[in-house]
Amino acid sequence: MATEKLDASSSSSSRFDHTPYYCEENVYFLCKKLSEEGIAKSDGSDLFVVFISNEKKQARKASHRADGVILWDYHVICVQKGKESNLPHLVWDLDSTLPFPSPLATYVAETIRPSFQLFSEFQRVFRIVHAPIFLRCFASDRRHMKDPAGEWVFPPPSSEVIVAEDGTVHNLNEYMEMSSLDVVKSIEADTLDAVLTQKLGVLVNESQLEEVFSQIS
Repeated sequence: MATEKLDASSSSSSRFDHTPYYCEENVYFLCKKLSEEGIAKSDGSDLFVVFISNEKKQARKASHRADGVILWDYHVICVQKGKESNLPHLVWDLDSTLPFPSPLATYVAETIRPSFQLFSEFQRVFRIVHAPIFLRCFASDRRHMKDPAGEWVFPPPSSEVIVAEDGTVHNLNEYMEMSSLDVVKSIEADTLDAVLTQKLGVLVNESQLEEVFSQIS
């Protein structure tokens, strides 16, 4: 069980707002609802937002295709720290075909680790941001979803655009910019501190992802 109020067998992604191609906004409102409904801690301190991309802006993800693979420019998920040490960390991914939520270990094995060798430029990088910070600092006016003529590439959510507490209207690009050169060399105490305190969190590679969550207290 994730909490006493909801576990992986009783949850349904249909309970949460979802607009195709707007995964960053989907996760923003997902974090809020998990906290408001008592599924997560009321301050969201057990939730983490994870951006997945790379320098080529092409990240592999599980899909409905026959081979189960698709390349997206980026993707965003929510990871919930296990409530107790004997409970798994959970991944909340509104676009996944896996159970919702899924244990982090299962998600990594099924979605992140490829069954074939990826070229180095397609190796995924993960930006881990503490949800309480993300909810205060993230902003998107959806400009990235308009073509040069100002028309929507994909229909936007019906909700108002997200404005950060400091009045910033758009900073999605800051979260999406990732380079393997900026990935931490190892998971140290200062790495964990940065996850919990820095606006843009930290960048890790796929072999470090589970390690980070195993060490965050």
